[in-house]
Amino acid sequence: MATTSRSLYRTLRLRSFSTSTKSSHHNSHQQNHQYTDPNSFIGCWEAPKDPKEAEAKLAQLRRDYAKQVKEVRKEYIQEVELMRLEKLRKDEARKEALRLQNEERKRLKAEAAKVRAQQREVAEQEFRQTLLKERAEKLENWKMKEKMREEKKKEKNELLRRQSSLWINEPELEKKILEAIVDATPL
Repeated sequence: MATTSRSLYRTLRLRSFSTSTKSSHHNSHQQNHQYTDPNSFIGCWEAPKDPKEAEAKLAQLRRDYAKQVKEVRKEYIQEVELMRLEKLRKDEARKEALRLQNEERKRLKAEAAKVRAQQREVAEQEFRQTLLKERAEKLENWKMKEKMREEKKKEKNELLRRQSSLWINEPELEKKILEAIVDATPL
């Protein structure tokens, strides 16, 4: 019994939360709705005594009502056409805005590509200059080394030429050796 009363209390409490004081869409619509003026046909019928007159009056009422309905339909058709034209105009404006955005995006992309191409060209030119400079430095270094080799070769040849002028012929060499041996032996 205690559990059923608890569940009943919980259900009532949840229901009280679900029905809030805020107006729902339906209530809001009812409050903001603009009603048309009352129709002149409602409550205008007074029954005449003569049936032919009543029939003629009823026919006239039908004709008037048909005219009014026709006018309301024309107004509705015009409103729908205006709404369609407005929607069409907005769609065209949106498409034009998108087209302009796409053109702007393409223009910016093309400019960015052009800038990147210029930067790439500058980088390639700098790279070529660096390569040419390095090649010139290597060539200069190679020339200096070759020159130093030539100088060393010349110096060596010059030294060899100077030393060769001091060389002794073979018969004199034997005399010199014999003298050196005699001088070296103790007496």
